[in-house]
Amino acid sequence: MAISKGRSSKRTTSSSSYSSTVTTLVFVTVCILGLWMLTSSYSSPAHSRKAATSKARVDIETEENVSDDPPPTDDRGSLSEPQGTEKEETSQDKEVEVLEENSGAGEDVNVKGDEQASHATSQMQDEHDEQPVNENLPADETPIHESRQASENEDTIDVSSSQSDTSTDKQETEQATEEAATAQQTETEQTKDESSTQSENQDPDNNSDDTRTSRTGNQESEQTQEDVSSTRNKESEQNAEETSNQSENQEPETNTNSESAASETEQTTEETNKQMESEDSKQSTEETVTTQSENQESQETADDAARTSESENQEDKPNEGNTQTESYTSIPKESKESKKTWSTQADQSENQKERRKDEGGGGPSEKDDNIYGYTWETCKVTAGPDYIPCLDNEKAIKKLRSRAHFEHRERHCPEEPPTCLVPLPEGYKPSVEWPKSREKIWYHNVPHTKLAEVKGHQNWVKLTGEYLTFPGGGTQFIHGALHYIDFLQRSEPKIAWGHQTRVLLDVGCGVASFGGYLFERDVLAMSFAPKDEHEAQVQFALERGIPAISAVMGSQRLPFPSRVFDLVHCARCRVPWHAEGGRLLLELNRVLRPGGYFVWSATPVYQKLKEDVEIWKEMSVLTQAICWKLVTIQKDKLNSVGAAIYQKPATNDCYQKRKHSQPPMCKDDDDPNAAWYVPLQSCMHKVPVDDNERGSHWPEEWPRRLQTPPYWLNTSQMGIYGRPAPDDFTSDYEHWKRVVNKLYLNGLGINWSKVRNMMDMRAVYGGLAAALKDMKLWVLNVVNINSPDTLPVIYERGLFGIYHDWCESFSTYPRTYDLLHADHLFSRVKKRCKLVSLMTEIDRIVRPGGNIIIRDDSATVEEVENLLKSLHWEVHLTFSKDQEGILSAQKSMWRPEINAAAAASS
Repeated sequence: MAISKGRSSKRTTSSSSYSSTVTTLVFVTVCILGLWMLTSSYSSPAHSRKAATSKARVDIETEENVSDDPPPTDDRGSLSEPQGTEKEETSQDKEVEVLEENSGAGEDVNVKGDEQASHATSQMQDEHDEQPVNENLPADETPIHESRQASENEDTIDVSSSQSDTSTDKQETEQATEEAATAQQTETEQTKDESSTQSENQDPDNNSDDTRTSRTGNQESEQTQEDVSSTRNKESEQNAEETSNQSENQEPETNTNSESAASETEQTTEETNKQMESEDSKQSTEETVTTQSENQESQETADDAARTSESENQEDKPNEGNTQTESYTSIPKESKESKKTWSTQADQSENQKERRKDEGGGGPSEKDDNIYGYTWETCKVTAGPDYIPCLDNEKAIKKLRSRAHFEHRERHCPEEPPTCLVPLPEGYKPSVEWPKSREKIWYHNVPHTKLAEVKGHQNWVKLTGEYLTFPGGGTQFIHGALHYIDFLQRSEPKIAWGHQTRVLLDVGCGVASFGGYLFERDVLAMSFAPKDEHEAQVQFALERGIPAISAVMGSQRLPFPSRVFDLVHCARCRVPWHAEGGRLLLELNRVLRPGGYFVWSATPVYQKLKEDVEIWKEMSVLTQAICWKLVTIQKDKLNSVGAAIYQKPATNDCYQKRKHSQPPMCKDDDDPNAAWYVPLQSCMHKVPVDDNERGSHWPEEWPRRLQTPPYWLNTSQMGIYGRPAPDDFTSDYEHWKRVVNKLYLNGLGINWSKVRNMMDMRAVYGGLAAALKDMKLWVLNVVNINSPDTLPVIYERGLFGIYHDWCESFSTYPRTYDLLHADHLFSRVKKRCKLVSLMTEIDRIVRPGGNIIIRDDSATVEEVENLLKSLHWEVHLTFSKDQEGILSAQKSMWRPEINAAAAASS
């Protein structure tokens, strides 16, 4: 205004009206110019404001580099410019989301998160530089690019020194305010990072080392940020004092305007900071809640994963994070109350205790079970590679008083179970896979030729180069087993292979071609024959992939429950059924289901030799006396043989109408299910007539019977796992289906294409075998004599099994099983006998290359693992959680003599 007055005084010397008009216009112009100059002095020049913004960004980047884990920051250096706040906060939210999504995902994910954060920060910088002009902003909040344009248009105007000083002071004030806001932002983000870190630390899946490193990095970052904030606060105070001193020397109007602008700027900055703190706090709270929710879900997922023990990568261990759902691997605990409603085979076979007491074997040894330093040795026995301890006990056999009832072919187990290893036959090779194995096996695996010499003409077995071949014939079916099987079906259509008849017993099976070809009719055959002069006939069967055991019809009951086989078959089985009042035939009557069939294909049926005629007469009298109905006698013209088919009664009417009471009915206290070392009895048991009693009805047709609870399991009876028995049955089946599909088939390192012969060493309801129904394998279910007697349930559902005591050797040849499954077996067995003996037996019966799956308490699994490693088994998987463990291992070709020979040669 002073400038305009000076100029107007000079103009008053003119007296013309034109001059007055010009003077008025000039005066107005000068006033407008002065007003513009005063207004423009409060807007910082473009280059100064840009420099301040760049400095703020550099400071933020410096703070980002202090921490090991870059916090999710954005460019908020120009807090005095509200026009960009909303978009900057939006960009910050995006960046935080990117980092939150990638946090805790492992090292690779963290690296990727850093790249995404860098990319997000770059995007924010571009968005900030491209902010649109906000026309609604007040004059004192003009955007940066608008001030820059005004500066370029007015660069010819000279501004007084006082105005420049005011502009500079204003710039410094804004810069100080911006630095204070930046420090506040850094503290807010630091608080959020600490909250996020605490949430991550609550995740039990995080590695403890990573957690400690994260905490150390956060503490260092906090200390550095506090130092930077303190320094900046001091600089801001000094700048504020200098600005205050300089402002006192300015004109009153300018000072007033500066104070007003500074006040508005500080107020805007405080409001912005409060808004940011509120949003950050809200966002941090939401993220904390989300993180805790995610951690809870992660914990539940981790708990489920730990109970399986499956790994997506078969070579990784579950304790490294590659496991399946817990429900797939957890085993239902057996109810103690169920023991009151289920008897055991040991209880039923009381004489078994007396026998074991007399022989003095089977108890725990006082020797140290610790395998560390244990040296394995090869068995020095006559049987060599075919050693079966309970059938080759020469010492016990020599002490027998009689052999009239084939006592020397029965089980006589050593007092101390052997702990030596059975050698391999020279030239042993991995077994031929099914179904090719049904036709041929490697000769060197079972190097016996006697059967080929004496039975080759009957198509039992032949030696062909390096193979033993099996044409599929037998003494009664020279032209093939399938023709013979169909012949029996035509003779009695009600046999209905694979529907009515599902499980049968083949007595004196030879090389088990009959049972081998019944698989094509969906029938399971339990084949057995003694270890006698017919060299290794059962071993041939097992090497072919056909189920069989070594047993004999002698002086003791067969190791099966009563009334479980749908059909019993004997084709020239060389058993004197008619002798001694039919005692052996009465044993078949015990195990045959009421209404079941006995197929007898032997020379007395179709030949007229004197001996055959006499036997036929005696058999006719005997079968009538035990009420077996002769259904039909048919001749097979192709094979020139005949077969007589008998049927066991389904009621007691015939027994009550007999004129003679021979053979007698068994006493009421004689338990037909007692079968473990129980002497044979020359008597018959009554047929059950109660609708709820097992044996009163025929089972459901196959395959419905597999998954249908037996009709005689009632809801008032408690199941093994504490539920009502029918529910227990169904639950067990569903459980094993999940385990097989989710874990066993893919997660244990087992090549199932090579698994044919399988044994469940401690079966309950047979759920595992049922779950494997569609696989090209068979499962022998073993019910321990000290466990609840559930073997009848297994047979009722169309599966098969046997009683056994794992303190003794099993009645099978060495190297006969591809896979063993032991569910909580070892922890029970070691209470009565030595684990070393059991592991020796397992090593004996598993083929080289075969596998074992063990589930037990963690301590037992660890002990078994050490034993397996000492035997040079390859442990594929071990996992333990909540005192429960699982182990999968594979047997190698290692034998002590091979290892010793290799060491000597080196």
